[in-house]
Formats: sequence, C-alpha cells, structure tokens
Amino acid sequence: MNKTFRKTALLVGAFSLLGLCYSPKAYAADAVQDVQQAKKITGTVVDAMGPVIGASVVVKGTANGVATDLDGNFTLNASPGQTLVISYIGYLTKEVRVTANQSVYNVTLEEDRQMLEEVVVIAYGQQKKVTITGAVSAVGGDELLKAPVASVANALQGKLPGMSVVQPSGMPGADEPVIRVRGTGSLCSAEPLVLVDGVERSFGQLDPNEIEDISILKDASATAVFGVRGANGVILVTTKRGTPGKASVTVSASSAIQQIAKFVDFTDSYTYGKMWNYSAITDALPMSQWPGSATIADYTPYADTGIRFSQDVMEHFRTGDMPVTFPNTDWIGYVMKDAAWQEQVNVNVNGGTEKMRYFVSAGFLNQNSLFKTFSNNDDETFKYNRFNYRANLDINVSKYSQLALTLGGRVQNRTTMGGGEGFLFRYLQGATPYAGIGVDDQGRHIVSDESYVGPYDRDALSNYYDLGYVNESTNVLNLDLQYKLDMSFITPGLDFKIKGSYNTDYTAQKNRQNGYGTGVTYVATLNSAGQEVLRKENITWPLPYNEGKWGSRNWYAEASFNYAHKFGKHNVGALVLYNQSKTYYPWDSDGSLYQSIPKGYVGLVGRVTYDYDTRYMIDFNIGYNGSENFAEGKRYGTFPSFSIGWIPSSEKFWEPLKSVIGYLKLRGSWGKVGNDNTNGARFLYLPGAWQFYTGATTVNPQKRGANFGTSGGWLQAVKELTAGNPDVTWETASKINIGLDATFINDRLSVNLDLFWEDRKDILVSNESQLPAVTSLPSSYVNKGRVKNHGYELTLRWADKVGDFRYSISPSIAFARNKVIEMLEVPPLYEYLSRTGLPVGQRFGYDLFEFYQEGTEARYKEIYGVDMPNQNVTLKYGDAVYVDLNGDGVIDANDQKPLGYNENPEITWSVNANLNWKGLDFSMLWVGADNTSRALNGYFRDQFGSTNTSALVQWVADNSWTEDNPGAILPRISFTNRVHNNRDSQAWIIDSKYVRLKNLEIGYTFNKPTWLPLLNYVRIYASGQNLLTFADFKGNDPEAPGSGLDFGVRYPMTRVYNFGLQVNF
Repeated sequence: MNKTFRKTALLVGAFSLLGLCYSPKAYAADAVQDVQQAKKITGTVVDAMGPVIGASVVVKGTANGVATDLDGNFTLNASPGQTLVISYIGYLTKEVRVTANQSVYNVTLEEDRQMLEEVVVIAYGQQKKVTITGAVSAVGGDELLKAPVASVANALQGKLPGMSVVQPSGMPGADEPVIRVRGTGSLCSAEPLVLVDGVERSFGQLDPNEIEDISILKDASATAVFGVRGANGVILVTTKRGTPGKASVTVSASSAIQQIAKFVDFTDSYTYGKMWNYSAITDALPMSQWPGSATIADYTPYADTGIRFSQDVMEHFRTGDMPVTFPNTDWIGYVMKDAAWQEQVNVNVNGGTEKMRYFVSAGFLNQNSLFKTFSNNDDETFKYNRFNYRANLDINVSKYSQLALTLGGRVQNRTTMGGGEGFLFRYLQGATPYAGIGVDDQGRHIVSDESYVGPYDRDALSNYYDLGYVNESTNVLNLDLQYKLDMSFITPGLDFKIKGSYNTDYTAQKNRQNGYGTGVTYVATLNSAGQEVLRKENITWPLPYNEGKWGSRNWYAEASFNYAHKFGKHNVGALVLYNQSKTYYPWDSDGSLYQSIPKGYVGLVGRVTYDYDTRYMIDFNIGYNGSENFAEGKRYGTFPSFSIGWIPSSEKFWEPLKSVIGYLKLRGSWGKVGNDNTNGARFLYLPGAWQFYTGATTVNPQKRGANFGTSGGWLQAVKELTAGNPDVTWETASKINIGLDATFINDRLSVNLDLFWEDRKDILVSNESQLPAVTSLPSSYVNKGRVKNHGYELTLRWADKVGDFRYSISPSIAFARNKVIEMLEVPPLYEYLSRTGLPVGQRFGYDLFEFYQEGTEARYKEIYGVDMPNQNVTLKYGDAVYVDLNGDGVIDANDQKPLGYNENPEITWSVNANLNWKGLDFSMLWVGADNTSRALNGYFRDQFGSTNTSALVQWVADNSWTEDNPGAILPRISFTNRVHNNRDSQAWIIDSKYVRLKNLEIGYTFNKPTWLPLLNYVRIYASGQNLLTFADFKGNDPEAPGSGLDFGVRYPMTRVYNFGLQVNF
C-alpha cells in the first residue's frame, strides 16, 4: 500500500466516521415537534452587562440561524414547537421553546465560568485558554492514568500534537523515552526544557496520580521568556493542589502482567548450521557447482569446502535425538519469562478550608523483570521499585498574603543483573543455539563440547549467570516555598511573589559484579562408548563487594510582580520576574574539569498581555538571560516575542456564517529564543585548560611524557585538554507560528491547526572537522551552524451526546522537517556527498542496484549507459551490486548518497476515542509514525558475528539471498564478501513506520453504591498498553533502536495487561 493511499484513506476514514456521527437519526427525537405555520420571531440577547453582540441564534435541528446585531437583537422565522438554541463563546448555551402565543423572546445568557476560567499553564503563570495566542497543547492527569506505564513520560505518546515520544528500552527503572518537540532544530542538543511546578526537574518517575496536567510550549511566544533554555520547546508539569471542602480520600490499586511485545528471534541449531554451511559452500565453490538450494540433504560431498557442521552433526540438529550433546536452545525463550508482574498503589487526600488547603499523596510502584533468575540470590535480575510522596499545602496567612509549600520526592531501588543492560544484550548475540542447554534440574550449568558441535562464542547464561548484580538506591527530594502578597490595596490586580526551591538527590550503590567468569560449568560430551556424559570445568568465584556514593543538589529562586485587571471589556496583564539558579558539582564533558565550580543561570522576564472583549488579543514577552559559557560583552542575550489573536466569529459581519462556523480564532506569533547547551562543555570562552601528569609506559601513549638517562624515571608532562574561543556567543532561533481554532456544527466539531517555521542561526558546533590531525590541537566551539525547520499540526475532535450516551473521537497529525543550511563541513569532492542542504543527522549509504545474478551487467548498462563498475570484490550470485555515482568505474566511499530518514519520525499521528454511557467508560488510543528509518547493525549485521561464532537472527535468515530465495531483500550471507555486502545501503536501512494500539481502557463506576454507603464512588477498570502493532519491519519492535548503544538491541518493549480498582470516600 503506497504512502499517498494510506494517508488519503486515513483522512477519508476519519471524516466518514464524523459523518456517521452526525447522522440525522441521532437527533430524531428533536424532529418530533409541532409542524405549524412558521412565523416571525424577534428578540434580544443580553448578559449582566448589556447586549451580547454576535450571539448565535439557531433553530435546533436546522441550518436556520442568525447572529445578534450591535444591540443584541435578532430576527428569524420559526414554527411553534421548535426550539431556539442561543450560544456565545464564554456563555452557557440556552434553549427556548417557541410557542404559538409569543413572538418576542428576550434571553439573558449566563457566563460559562468553567470555560471562561479554564486556564492553561504557561511560562511563569496561567492564562485563560480562550485568550492564548501561542502554540500550547495540554493534557490532563486523568488521561495519563490510562496508560499503565512505569515512566509517566511514556504516557505522553500520542497525547500532544507536535511531541514525538520514542521509547528505546523497556528496562525496569530505565525506560525513559526520547522526547522531541516539533522535531530537531539544531546540530547540537535537541532536548526540551522540563519544568515541574516551575522548576527545572525530571518528570519521568513522578507518580501520575500527583499530576494535574502537562503543557507543552511550542512556539517562541510561549517559550521566549525562558531565553537560554527555551529553544527546543518547554514541557510544563503541574502537580495537584488542594481544594476547599471536606477531606476526599482516593485509593487506587492495580496489578499488571508484562509480556514481551516484540523482540529479536534467533535461528534454531539446524537453520543456523544450514545457513553457515551454505555460506561456506557458496564462498568456496564456483557458481556452477553450487548445490541449488540452501537445504542440503547430504553434506558429505562438501566436506572440503570449509563447512563447519558435518552431516552427522546436522542430522543430530535436525532430529534432536541427543539434545544435551547437540542442543537446540531458544535462548530468548529460555532466559526470559512469559510474563512478569507490575503493581501500583496510590493513596491521596485532598481538602481543606478557605484558609488552608492541602493535597497529600503516597504511591508505590513495583516492576519485576522478564528475565529469569537461575540463582538462589533474588537480586541477580532486573527489577525496580519506587515510593513517591508529595505534600502540597496552601495557606492564606492573612487577607492579603498566601504561603504555598510543595514537598515532593521519591525513594527508588533499581537492580541490574550481570554487567547491566548494555553488557547483557551486547553479548546475547554470541549465544548460539547449540552452545548448551542452560541449567538442569540439579542446578548444573551445562555447555556444549566444541570438539563435537563446533566453535561457538558463548551461551546466553555466560552473560549474567553467577556474574552478580548492581543495586542502586536513590533518594530524591524537591522542596518549593512560595509567598504571594496581594497588593490590590495599592492597585487592583497587582500581586508580588517570591519563590525558593531546593532539590537534592543521593545514590548509594552496592556493586557485586563478578568479573571473573560464570564459575563451574559442565561440558556435555561423549565417552568412548558414545554415551552422553558431563565434564566439570572451572571454579566458582565468590561475589565481590564494593560501595559507591554520589549525589547532587541545586537551588532556584525567583521574584515577580504580576498584574491582571479588567476595565470594562479591556483585560490587561503584565509580569516582571527575576530568576536565578545554581547547580553544584555539575557534570561536564571535559573530564569533570570544572565540576567543583557551580553552574548558574540568571534571567529577567517581562510580559504584557491585552485583550478586548475576548476578541482582540496581543501578547509581548521578553527574556533576558546570562550564561557562563560566554565572555563579557557576549554573556547576556535578549529574547523577545510578539503574538496577536483575533476571534472574527465575534464580529457582526460573521452573522451569516454563525450557523456553519460557530467559533473561529486566528493567531500568529514571532519570537527569538536562545541556546547555550553544548552537551556538557563549559566556559567556552576561556583559554585552553592543561592537565599535568606523570608519564609511564603503561598508560595512553598520549600521556607517556619522556624519560632521560639510565634511572628510568619519567618526567612530568602536560596535555592541552581544551581550547577556548572568546568570540563564541548565543545560538538563536527565530520562530514563526500561524494557527487557527474553530468549531462547527454547534461546537460538536473542533479544529486546531498550527503552521510553524524556525530558523536556527549561529549554532554552536565543534571545529574538530576543520583542524588538521597533524596539529594535535583540541577543538573549540564556534557559531557556524544554521538549520531551518518547518511543519504543521492538525487536530480534529468530534464530541456529541445522545441521551445518556456520550462519545468523542479525535484524530491528529503532526509533521516536522528540518534542513541544514550551514555547518562546519569540509567541502566534499562531489556535491552529492555534502550534508549541507539535508536533514540533521541524515544517513548516507551506497545505492543498491540489485543482487548479482545472471544478466546483471546487461541490465546495469541498459539503465545507466555504461559498463557495471568494479565492485572491488569477486561477485557471486546474491552479492550486492552498487551504483557508480561519480562515474569513475569503481565503487568506493565517493559513491554514497542520502538514504532513509532519522530515527525520530517526521510524521506522527494518533486517533483518540472515548465512549461513556452511564457508569461505563471506554477509551482507546491508536498512534503511528512515518518517515522514520532504522540502520540495522549488531545483531543483524555482521551475520554470525565478527568471529563467525555468534548467533544468527531469524529475520536475517529468512530474508537473505539464497538460491531458494532469489527475491530476497538482504544480500547473500558471505564470509569472504561480508564487508562488501554489509555496507550501508537500502538493504540495511529499513523503513520503521508503524501503527500501534497504544492504549485501551474499559471501566465502570458505581456512584454512591448502596452496598458501600461510606464510599462516594467505586471504579473498576482494565487497561492495556502496546496491545497491537502493525509494521513492515518484522525483525524487532519498530521503536527499538537499530544501532547505537550496545549494537542497538536493548531490553525489549513490553505489552501490559492491567487490572485496577479505585475508591473514593
């Protein structure tokens, strides 16, 4: 199915569903009215302050409608028995039935306090949603609770348009996703700024029961006030606070079953031997003598071709008649469980009086491992548990002053087995299926005898069995104290706030890793009589014990004057804020060179907002920040933004359109934001730093120093570590956003559309690529990069009610694409090799023509008009043939071109559906990603590993070229042509688009159950995560990285089945 058809089908399907939802049958009850002669109806619509201009007056169930004039008057025709529906943004909708004896109707609308006061958290405050002119999206805490995940960050996938969430690992306690807001706009860091309750903190390990809502600020008008830190978008997390009223206690408990969603499968022993032998045979023999099939009944004629597995061994593999000596072990199935438990419990109390309000919460999470433990020590596994606590307290100290205390934190305990996730999964590839049978019922670790089965790298247990564990206990504490003074005694709407925050974390590590080996093993071999016996080898090493302790702390302070006042229909707001932060013992990328020097930021923030009658809106924001990375004169940066909004549906000229488009808001913004993040480098302007050391022959050759004479003593030496650049300054990004918000069909259909453009200039990049190697000079940072980024976000929502049945469906799609305009790139020999003009991180590879077969040369000449180039190897059938891009007749590094996309998708979409009927609720979330690729490395190539003794992935075996499979998508597995066939090309850079049923939940709520009179409600529910996945790539989970950390294979993604109970009293 091609890409255009899929996208068209998706949109047609969404609008078709909306059309079905708007079926006339759904409103049949409204059609049962007195059908009499229509008459002229007049009237006036007013509110508490006078006439309401532009209010919609529609005859229910028809397209007959008008808008009120400047005096609030309206005139239209209606029949007795019909119903007038009067609505206006910010007011409660009112219905009036037309009677036979009345022709004049005066209607008073009441303000919809919930809608008018509905606020969205923005930078350093809140703003009414209806007056927002920037690009801001928000999701409530209740939506986050639908996802039974350990990291709340993973619950955001598909919830917020413009946010990309990619989860590379499912490891307990280390499953944080990679988050991008509107793609990647820089050559350096693209991480968004995260603030929890206004302070920079991580949020992934928060208890979702503590979260009120999460907002993302996407354009410059929303992020400019953060100046130095807002260039990559901002995530604002707000925790719950108390509300006046009697204490409300909510208890939630759930138990979940985790399973592997999708993971790498390896071949069995027979398939492994078949593919290994076939590769050896096709390498050794001319093509005319090939066997004709990868499945060979008798290997005896090929004994001299270098095959590893003889006919006898292959027969034992095939029949399984001697499973101990000639094993066939599915190591993934052996070392991993079918399921593991995950439990969550939370208790929170909310209440208080007008003078004091409180929210207190305590939560516990336990996440067990999918790996089996073959040890008597339960700690030799992956596991994670976390205790979260929070106490948010608001006190009205006096008539004019308020004190807010926020205390939160967590105590977590995480255990990793063996050498950890990286070590285990890196070497799991070495576990060939014939390497052993694991641990028998007597606790003996049994491995194979290489003299019978052939060489192998290791069995899977060698990666962690008896290799110990590492346990880390972490205590995180966050404390905020805020004082607010209402200064309305000076002028109405003025207040003063001062806030201080302190954050600390401390980790204690117990390291019991055994680096000496897996201890005693039993080698399965044969005695002289041909009987299976075990031979004991090696010794058991006691687990060592080491301790480590470390921590960090930081503080943040701000003081602000805030003004908000209404003058008739004029609403004016202003903010002036000073903030400062300091982090102690910060990590830096220069070998902790400056770790003893605290890292700090200072800044000034200004904001002015104005709106007239919630119709015309203007916002001006400015941030002024200082950074330690730049010299005096360049240290401080100014970051302004400007945005406007207009609601034309409130205008008189909109009256004819009211019946079609009930509400329309247009908005636009421009702003400039900054960045000083260089992935850990600090004090970029300072002269180079030097390191002194005593030379020796046993250290890095760069640090040997020198010695003279016969004494053998080494002189002290020095090495230049860094090089400064006094001219380096801010990286800045100019951002433009244009958006609209509209509602149709009596507000049942809503549309939100944003278009954005970003121009990132003076990007901080290293000049390493332009320094000649012979100089041995360290690199420095310069402002020599430029990237442009653009895209769109579209969200539709249809919501309606039929009797007691309420439903909604909301599809959304987001697109973001960047382009490198300038970078420190040494001009390549050929223009097509240039990274400039392409997306950030664009992959390059060889252009695969086809896999060599009869007639390849003729087909190449027919298409390109020249002879097939020299591939620099002796080609055989199934080997890769690459295109000569520069026309020199030889395939080399100059014949590469851009291939595929990045791992972060350019296109993300979701469909969120909700159904409610009385006490029953149902929701589901589908998500998808497109224009994303993975480069397959590690497990997938090299096949059989670098020493030809590692496992073979089943997907590779199924899709590699053989005489049985000439239409394969991967080249022939070859030992002699391995490097050639495994070059980056279309074969190994795969399309990793996917569609996933991310979340599904069904529940039932018993309100004030008579059988439990003390309870306000009881809710039971079941939910699931990652239930279904559809992807073209079948070799692994489509979100799993194909390369990078430890060969690109990490702890598998999990599918979760969750069952829960929630009670309130």
